[in-house]
Amino acid sequence: MVTAVVAVPLVSAVLLLLVPQLKPFGHLIGTAAAGISFAIALILLGEGQRTEHLGTWFHAGSVTVGADLTYDHLSALFLLLITGVGGLIHVYSIGYMAHDERRTRFFAYLNLFIAAMLTLVLAGNYVVLFLGWEGVGLASYLLIGFWQHKPSAAAAALKAFVMNRVGDIGLALAIALMFAKFGTTDIGQVATHFGGWFSYSPLGDQPDWYHLPMNSGLATALGLLLLLAACGKSAQVPLQGWLLDAMEGPTPVSALIHAATMVTAGVYLIVRSHFIFDFSSTARTAVIVVALVTILWGAALGCVKDDIKKVLAGSTMSQIGYMMLAAGIGPAGYPFAIFHLLTHGAFKANMFLGAGSVMHGMGDDVNMKHYGAIRKAMPVTFATFAFGYLAIIGVPPFSGFFSKDKVLEAAFHEHFWIGAVATVGAAVTAFYMTRLMLLTFFTTERWEKDIHPHESPRVMTVPLIALAALSAAGGLLVINDWIVHFLEPVVGHTPVPGPDTGQWLISGAALIAVVSGAGLAWRLFGRREIDRGVTRYVPVPHIEDIIVPGFSQVATMTRTVDTYGVDVLVSGGPVAVAALAGELRKGQNGYVRSYALTMLVGVLIVTLAALAVHW
Repeated sequence: MVTAVVAVPLVSAVLLLLVPQLKPFGHLIGTAAAGISFAIALILLGEGQRTEHLGTWFHAGSVTVGADLTYDHLSALFLLLITGVGGLIHVYSIGYMAHDERRTRFFAYLNLFIAAMLTLVLAGNYVVLFLGWEGVGLASYLLIGFWQHKPSAAAAALKAFVMNRVGDIGLALAIALMFAKFGTTDIGQVATHFGGWFSYSPLGDQPDWYHLPMNSGLATALGLLLLLAACGKSAQVPLQGWLLDAMEGPTPVSALIHAATMVTAGVYLIVRSHFIFDFSSTARTAVIVVALVTILWGAALGCVKDDIKKVLAGSTMSQIGYMMLAAGIGPAGYPFAIFHLLTHGAFKANMFLGAGSVMHGMGDDVNMKHYGAIRKAMPVTFATFAFGYLAIIGVPPFSGFFSKDKVLEAAFHEHFWIGAVATVGAAVTAFYMTRLMLLTFFTTERWEKDIHPHESPRVMTVPLIALAALSAAGGLLVINDWIVHFLEPVVGHTPVPGPDTGQWLISGAALIAVVSGAGLAWRLFGRREIDRGVTRYVPVPHIEDIIVPGFSQVATMTRTVDTYGVDVLVSGGPVAVAALAGELRKGQNGYVRSYALTMLVGVLIVTLAALAVHW
C-alpha cells in the first residue's frame, strides 16, 4: 500500500500524457487518482512503521542503493497533507481550468507533482529522496510555465528552475559526502553514525540505537549543504526570489506547490535529517539565522506588493521561515515545525484558492488597488478567506494561533532575542494581511467599468469551505501534545514544559503584536480613499538578480572554454597524429630502390655515430 500511494498518481499522469482518448475525462481521472491516494493514506494511518524494499536501484563496488520506501509517523502526516490538500486543489481546478484547452495536460502535471512529492517524503534513503526532490523541481517547472504563451510565465519557470538547481548542488554534495564517509545513504543507517534515534530498522540489519565516533566538522558540512538545498526548495534567503515570480502560473499551482507541498520540502529535509543538526550547533545556528532573516524579508515583501498572489507568496516565504526557525531550534522545536507546516498548508492553500476565486470574479485582475467592497458580491469567498486570514495572523481559536505560538515559545526558550524578532514578524504579518483584506473585501469599490464581481461555481467554493474548516480546526493537533507524542518515534523526545506564567506572557505578547499590526493597517488603509494607481515603493533587491545573469555568463564562458580549450586539447591530439602519419606515409612509396637507399643512409649514420663514440 505504501507503493500504491505513489503509483496511483504516477500511473494516472503517464496515462493522461500518453493516451489522447482520455482527454475528455482527464480532469476526472486526475482528481480520482488524488482521491484514491488520500484514501490509502488514511488507511495507512492506522498501520505501523515499515520499509518496502522494491529492489536494488544500482550497485557499484561496495555501495548498493535500494529503491526503498519508508513509512513512519513523519511521512504519514505529509501523506495526508499532500493527498488531502492536493485532492481539494484538484477538485477546485476542475472549475478553474474548465475553459483551458490543455486541461488534461494540466491534471497530468498535477498528478506527476503529487507522485514526486510522495516519493520525496517516503524515501528510505537520500538517493531516492533526491529522485523525488528533482521530480518536484521538474513538475514545478512544467506547472509554473504552463501558460507558456506568456513570456512572463516562461521566464518565471526558468528562474525557478535555475534557482532550485543552485540549492540542489547542496543536496547532491551532501549525498556524495555520505557515500564517501559512510558507504551508504540509507537514512536509518546514516542516523546510526550520529547516535540517531530510530524506532525501526530500515533494512533489518541495524540495531535501533547505534553510536560511532563522529567528527563535528563533518556534521557541520553536511548540515550546511542540506541547508543550502532547503533554501532553494523552500524559498529561504538567499535563494528566495523565484517564489514571487512563480505566481505567473495558474492559481491552483500556487496553492499546491507554493503553499502546501513543494516549499515545505526543505523543512521536511531538515526535520528528517535532525540527527545531523543535533550533532552540530553551528549548522543549527545557521538555520536559525536564515529563518529569522527570511521571516522579516518575506513580511516586508508582503507589505509593498499590490498583486494579491505576490502578497501571499511573500507571506509563504515568511511562514516557511517560522517552520525553519522551529527546526533550527532542535528537539524542542521539531514537532512544532511540522505542526505549523500542517496548519499553514491548510490556511494558505485556502487563501491562494480564495485569491483565485477573487480573480475569477474580477476578470483575472490581480491588482488589489482595483478591488474593494467585493465581500457582498462574493460572500462564500469572503467568509472562507476570512478564516484563513484569522488563522495566519494568529487569532484564537484558529489553527495559526496554536501553531505559531508554539514556535514563538520554543524561540523564546532558545534565546530572548530570537523570540523577539519572531514576534516582530508576527506583527508585520498582521499588518500586510489586514491590508490585503481591506483592499480586497472592504473600502470603496474601485472596479473597472466592465467588471461585475460574482461568486465562483460550487466546484470551486466547496474546496474553499473544506480548507476553511481545516483552518479553524487544525489547532486540535496540539491537544494533550498529541503531535509531540506522535512524532516522538521519529525525532526523539521533545521537552514540553507545562503551562506557566512565561507561556501566558508569550501568548499575550503575540496577541498584542497582532492587534498592533492590524490596527496600523486599519489606520493607513481602512479610513481613507485608496489610489488606483501604481504604488510607489523602493523595490526590495533579490539575490537572483545577480545569480541568474551570473549563471548565464558562466554558461557562456564555459561554452567558450569548451569549444576553444577542451575541444582543441581532446581533438587536437588525434589531428596532429593524423597529420604526422600523412607526412610519414609519403616515404612509403613501394619502390625497392628507395627502401635500399634509406637502409644505406641508416647504416652510414649508425657507423659514423659508432666511430664518433670510439674516437
